[in-house]
Amino acid sequence: MISILVTMLVILVLAGLVVVYVAYPHRGEQMPNLPWVGDAMKRGVDALPTLDNQRDREHQPH
Repeated sequence: MISILVTMLVILVLAGLVVVYVAYPHRGEQMPNLPWVGDAMKRGVDALPTLDNQRDREHQPH
């Protein structure tokens, strides 16, 4: 029972982070009370590979 509660808590926290990211940093706005969280999210997303980045890498000459 505890593992289900912990798993649900982790899922809710991740969903909340996604909502916060889409609401502010993804649109280029600063988060009102926690600007450092938005900056950290931007750095994390920029570090992850995306489909657009992979397409750009495939078309670059070696």
